Parts: sequence; structure tokens; C-alpha cells
Amino acid sequence: MIPRVMNAMLAMQRRAWEQGVAAQALLELGESAWVVLLAKDAVVNQLKDGRLALNECRGPVADPAANGEPLLHAATVTGDPALRQAADRMLEFLLYKAPRTRDGLIYHNAIENQIWVDACYMAPPFLAVAGYPEEAVRQLVGYRQRLFDAQAHLFYHIWDEDLQAYARQLFWGVGNGWAAAGMARVIRALPERMGRDRALLVGFVKELLDGCLVHQRADGLFHDILDDPETFVETNAAQMLATTIYRGVAGGWLDAAYLPDADRMRAAAHAKVDAYGLVQGVCGAPHFNRSGTATEGQAFFLMMEAAHGELNR
Repeated sequence: MIPRVMNAMLAMQRRAWEQGVAAQALLELGESAWVVLLAKDAVVNQLKDGRLALNECRGPVADPAANGEPLLHAATVTGDPALRQAADRMLEFLLYKAPRTRDGLIYHNAIENQIWVDACYMAPPFLAVAGYPEEAVRQLVGYRQRLFDAQAHLFYHIWDEDLQAYARQLFWGVGNGWAAAGMARVIRALPERMGRDRALLVGFVKELLDGCLVHQRADGLFHDILDDPETFVETNAAQMLATTIYRGVAGGWLDAAYLPDADRMRAAAHAKVDAYGLVQGVCGAPHFNRSGTATEGQAFFLMMEAAHGELNR
């Protein structure tokens, strides 16, 4: 099933974060040659300001950084200094050029002063592996302060900094998946000296998982809006949360009691893969407001399988 899902993913047109999440999935599967190819193409489409996989300046701010870790891998295995320079330019953009709030949180898009939960996955993991783990944690803590509901133990989708109000005050399933998977990647990248920060993020992930699992359906999946059963049943949130659980248990920071829930999510996702390798029922491209297919749905199936394999090894 993995080759079918991978081939379907590689056949899809991809935007900046989609290129990055596809390359990350291949990296976690150990498909180094494919990672190099996707990273090289992200560099072909790098803007002068350093953002990867973009062809116009008014595009996203955080999303291009999803290409960062695969690009660092490509630079290492090829020894190509141009790839390393491209990664450094992406890092320089995040650290010094990206538009941000007054307290330093990176905005999600160039034309909106908004914090999106998606950004938990896009920039912090790259910051952590690129040598700025403290900044990665600072961004995650700040995003959580803006977006997390302490009663529901879930993230809202979008905060508008100018209006000081939520632009989308909904518990989007995939959004909470972005937060969980992003924090898990940062936990994995933190150096030993940052044990206190690691414990903080581990607590954040556990709280979020518990909040999500309240809304898990009997079939292992979730609704698009977690607490709204009138919204469509969606596949990718389950894949993202299962990936997080498998990574956490394998990493020794999450209790194995979460595994039965993850296994139900994984089984449900497997049942959604069609004869062509398309994972059906995810938040569908291009607008992600309906059931369909998407690069990120393919990628997180592959990451889920990679994490499950790592756990069993």
C-alpha cells in the first residue's frame, strides 16, 4: 500500500507546504533520493527573500519552511553547498524578515496579520533542526497562547492580531493535527540541555491528544470540526494524531495506553485507500472545506506508516 500511496502523492500538483510535507514524508520513510529531488525543486522556486517553493511574493510566510528539514537532508547527503545556502536563506527569512506580531510570533500569510494553527507544523520543526530550538519552542508557546482553549483542550484555527479576535473560532480537526504533529517533531529535535522545554511540549501534546480523543468516532475517525457531528467525517486528522502517538510512544515520552486509539485510526485510514493509492475522505484540495483528496492526506498516511514501523522495530 505504501508504494501506491506514494506514487499517488508524487502525481499531485503541490503548493509550498504540500511540497514540504511530501518531502518530509519521504524523508521519514527513508526515501533519500526522492527527498533530494523534491528539495532541489523547492530551491528552483525559491524567492529572493528566501521562501522556498513559491513563485509569488504575496504568498504564505510560514508554509515554505515545511521544506526546510528535507532541504537540510538533501544538502548533507549531496554535499552541495548551493542547497545549504538555500536552507540558510530560508532560515534567515524566518529569523529576520518574516512579518510577525509585536511579541515575535511569525504570521502565517504575508497579506494578513493572522496566526494559524497550521503554522505549528510549518516553521518550528525547521527552526529546531536548523540550530534554533529555543526559538522553535518560543513560537509554539506563543501560538498556543493565542489559539488554545483550556476548557476543550483543543486549538482554534485562526487568530486575527489586528482585530484581537478569532477569525475562525472552530476546532478544525486537521488544524489540531498540525499542532500535534508539529510539536512532536520539535520534541524529537530538542537537545538534551532543553529537558524542561521538552517536558513542557510533551505536556502540551498529551493535553491536546486527550482533547481530541473525546471526539473520536467509533470507526476511529473524526469529524472535520471535531465537536460538530454535522460536519463531514474526515480521514487526515486521524492519520496526523496516529503519527503523533506512534512517534511519542517510540520516543519514550508518551504512554503506550494511547496505542489502541492510534491503531483504530490507522485501520480506518487503511480502509480509505483506493485502488489508485488515493487516501479518500481527507480535507480535499484546493480549498480544504470538503471531503476529497490532498497531498497532505497522502503524506500523513506515509508518515503514519513510517512512525508505526519505527515503533515496531
